[in-house]
Amino acid sequence: MNDTVTLPPEPAAPSGAVPPRPAAVAGGAARWWPLAAVLVAGLSLAASVVLWQRVARVQEELARRSADTQADAAATRALAEQAQATVAELQARIGVAELKLSEVSLQRSQLEELMLSVSRSRDDALVQDLEAALRLAIQQSQLTGSVQPIVVALQGAQQRIERAAQPRLNPVQRAIARDLERIRAASLLDVPALVTRLDELARAVDEWPLRAGPPLDEPVGTPEPVAAERETPNEPEPAAAPAKAADDRWARWRAAVQPWVEAGWARLRAAARDLVRIRRIDQPEAVLLAPEQAYFLRENVRLSLLNARLGVLARQFDSARADVRAVERHLRRYFDTDSARVRQALQTLAELQRDLRHETLPRPDETLAALAAAAGGR
Repeated sequence: MNDTVTLPPEPAAPSGAVPPRPAAVAGGAARWWPLAAVLVAGLSLAASVVLWQRVARVQEELARRSADTQADAAATRALAEQAQATVAELQARIGVAELKLSEVSLQRSQLEELMLSVSRSRDDALVQDLEAALRLAIQQSQLTGSVQPIVVALQGAQQRIERAAQPRLNPVQRAIARDLERIRAASLLDVPALVTRLDELARAVDEWPLRAGPPLDEPVGTPEPVAAERETPNEPEPAAAPAKAADDRWARWRAAVQPWVEAGWARLRAAARDLVRIRRIDQPEAVLLAPEQAYFLRENVRLSLLNARLGVLARQFDSARADVRAVERHLRRYFDTDSARVRQALQTLAELQRDLRHETLPRPDETLAALAAAAGGR
């Protein structure tokens, strides 16, 4: 702190006084300068002492604060070391916990994978079984010409999926319902009925009359039935038995011979009636058939009907229709169309040609696609 020394003002010179002389003034000033210097030195010494004390107090305060700071730093270092130890321990514990957690997570993932594998293997086995059963039903339908095996297979698949209760197979169940509705609504050809009619025609070939022979609807040479009934003779009385023994022998002989005589007479009349027959023949080659040729003609017609039957069973409706047309041509050319049996056969052949149309069996393609998607896991 700097102290200023204030000098007392010089006394003003009285008015009318005579100013001092320069020498007197210089001697007075010389007397005041040492006093002022001493005073200034004392003040400076006091200020220096005060300043030194203040600096000492500041140094003490700084030393104290430095000591406190060092103590705080030591405590902080101790706390930091303790915190580091705690952090290291926590890190070790966290590492152990993470290791255990990773092991638990690995075990859980393995368990979930195992459960999923078991579940998917069961679902995959079910899907494969359903697909195999459905393809087998399609083959059976192609062989039999009926959609009933496909319908039964789809119904069985629907029941198995309902029992499995797997949400993954819900699209397959919806596809099965749509295929069932579509297949049941489809109109199909009744193959068993067609085969039955062809078999009946093949069995009736021998009953169709030819143009070259007599009509089979009216049999030739069939003897008329004998309506006479033989009466059982009354037992003779014991008294008249010897008298009627000869009459009984004659009656028995007559009864044994009379049917043969009547049958011969009926054949003779039938032969005499068929000696002359007048018919109109539009196709002379049909009349000129020899008996051996007639036999082979019937066999060819029967073979054509059997080929048509095989064509129907093999779903080859075009070849079956061609065989039926060939049989119809043979009937109109070589057989007697005036006969009731031939007319009925021609009507049956016309119905067969109308019914023999090419139809494709409906396939459960939507169900097969859903099963393929389920097997692929999409």
